[in-house]
Amino acid sequence: MTSRFRLDGKVAVVTGAGRGIGRATAIALAEAGADVAAISRTAADVEGVAGEIRALGRRAWALPCDVTSAAATEAALRELPALDVLVNSAGTNVPEPFVDVSAENLAHVMDVNVVATFTTSQIAVRRMTEAGAGSIVNLSSQMGHVGAPRRTVYCLTKHAIEGLTKALALELAGLGIRVNSVAPTFIDTPMTRPFFKDAAFKSEVVARIPLGRIGHVDDVTGAVVYLASPASALVTGTSLLVDGGWTAQ
Repeated sequence: MTSRFRLDGKVAVVTGAGRGIGRATAIALAEAGADVAAISRTAADVEGVAGEIRALGRRAWALPCDVTSAAATEAALRELPALDVLVNSAGTNVPEPFVDVSAENLAHVMDVNVVATFTTSQIAVRRMTEAGAGSIVNLSSQMGHVGAPRRTVYCLTKHAIEGLTKALALELAGLGIRVNSVAPTFIDTPMTRPFFKDAAFKSEVVARIPLGRIGHVDDVTGAVVYLASPASALVTGTSLLVDGGWTAQ
């Protein structure tokens, strides 16, 4: 059975691979046998993760690219010999009261979290269609299933990702392409760490998670590898919640 979780001979693309969940996911896919293309805006970050992947004996492509530019993303992915797995991990968040959300922040979070996921998936699907198979995993959030104060834009984008995941799963099933999402709770990453400096906020978050702790990136990567691999061959259009029980309440 363990062989069904392997990705040997597959080429995986991970956006937002420079740090946090994206970086850990790129390495986990390589550990499962995939060759990995790491995409992030910062060249030093993707070169670093590519070096770690090569140290595992896998091929790696460091692709510095801003995924909010579809043209730049398409040009970067032309370098790849194949494209079997896409993990849309690039994301951002600007927590603030609803009435204070600026047009600039709304547009920025929408562009990174939704538009880039949409356009990158379009580019990948064209390649996957040629191969007759593929797996797309969208990094969503528990906030794609519930609401939260000061996170109206983030919740908006993650609910959009959940809808996109289901719609794509139905449209692409006949092409042999599966589409799923992973929806984590609060995970300790460079993006969330500044929020946890507020002791009251951290305490409130932990109190809402029945398993009693903030997540680690390794809690998420196993779910991504599963959905990318043949072990989930009959799974599409679903959201795998890695939330410690947050949304079960």
